[in-house]
Amino acid sequence: MTKSRAAIRIILNLLAMGITLIPLGVALAALSQSEHRWPDLANHFVAPALLACVAWAGLLALLRLRPSALFATFTAVMLTVAVWPQWFPAQAKADAESETITVYSANLWARNTDVAAMAASIAEADPDIVLLVEVGEAPAADLDILLPDHPHREVSIVGNRNVAPARALVASRWPIKPIKENTKDQLFSASARITTPLGRIGFMAAHLTRPWPYRYQHAQITQAEDLAIAREKLGDDAIIAGDFNSVSSGRIGRQIQQSNGMIPAGGFPGTWPAKVPSPVAITIDQVWHSPELVVVERKLGRRNGSDHRPVITRFQRARSVE
Repeated sequence: MTKSRAAIRIILNLLAMGITLIPLGVALAALSQSEHRWPDLANHFVAPALLACVAWAGLLALLRLRPSALFATFTAVMLTVAVWPQWFPAQAKADAESETITVYSANLWARNTDVAAMAASIAEADPDIVLLVEVGEAPAADLDILLPDHPHREVSIVGNRNVAPARALVASRWPIKPIKENTKDQLFSASARITTPLGRIGFMAAHLTRPWPYRYQHAQITQAEDLAIAREKLGDDAIIAGDFNSVSSGRIGRQIQQSNGMIPAGGFPGTWPAKVPSPVAITIDQVWHSPELVVVERKLGRRNGSDHRPVITRFQRARSVE
């Protein structure tokens, strides 16, 4: 190899490493678990950064830029460590003799008028409980078409915080006991207690606002504090699902875990935006549950016309520790 070609390869490797510093910064921001708004914002993009970095490392390997390919591979490993708590959080062992319930949760998008697509998505999942946020005017007017198998419903007041007036909703195959909504707090939610084959469980459909810089810095923090207060009304066993506009390992996710004692369901594949391949998407549509319950399956549901993918989770009782 001539000196000029060697010099060009050195320059290309340095340039490639410089580009790789971007996903490495995302990994370090996530691993730092900083409460500062900038690292927290970067933490939301660990999953797409990982997939992009793997593709980038493969390209560099094909170009035989070995130093930069190794650096990109190292960065991909760092991103994998960072995203693991989002994708595969620890779960207790399920009781082998436990019954199973299925929960369908989704952000329908306030301007979504495709009630047929929503109904088909829910029907295909065949859930016992349905937790919805951003229920716009069209589905709200046709709840019997949307939820023919879930006649027991609790619907929140109409909120105007979204792109259009919308509601939160809890629906069930079984009778429910509604929990009075606190209309003075910042949280957008609907709650009810339901006697299920797993016992009496409190359910909440919740929607947190977008993070900084899209909203003021403490908006989500305030809503997470309101969530902790509302959580107490659900009882010992609880499932909270909806659009949290945050990954489970982010600042808000950690706050929910610490203040509510809740555990997140897995976050792979991602839920938003719905138009991109789900492995590249971000899981901001969370399902949280109390430690007495175990997620035995989590998957994405059929597309329903929203910019978010619905989530289907199956629960059983946790194995008792003797």
